[in-house]
Amino acid sequence: MREFGRLEQAVEVPRAAGPATDAEKIKLLEKALDRYRNVIVHLNQQLEQLQEAVDFFESKLPPTSEIDKVLHDVTLIVQREGLRSKRVSRLPKKDNSGYVEQPLKMELIGNFNSFYSFLLELEKLPRIMKLRELKLDKQIDQEGKIAASFILSIFFQNEIG
Repeated sequence: MREFGRLEQAVEVPRAAGPATDAEKIKLLEKALDRYRNVIVHLNQQLEQLQEAVDFFESKLPPTSEIDKVLHDVTLIVQREGLRSKRVSRLPKKDNSGYVEQPLKMELIGNFNSFYSFLLELEKLPRIMKLRELKLDKQIDQEGKIAASFILSIFFQNEIG
């Protein structure tokens, strides 16, 4: 709201202190018009910046139809890092305005360095993902191994239509 208040002040038409001639009135109106133009240029720049931000985030949200491709990519990373999938299951997806969140319950077994590399590789994927409820347990029966359980949420564009 403050921004709007400053905007109103920026485009306020100046008034002459006393009786003004037509030439003075025209000069004051021209100044006001210049301020209007400057405000419009500034607003257009802000709109462009916001559109760039929206485009950037939308590029990180694949369409829902690509969920199997993203799951395949995650599975390849698990295998490449030498981890063993104990469990991968889809939890109910959450429809939000503009995007869909598909949480996956995952349980992986492997050494800590492999799991850490898995996380680094996930981070490199061109997708917005969130990892939560991470739990690491030392495997007593397997020397040097850990069991990692977590929920990995993958975000997709909400397809309308």
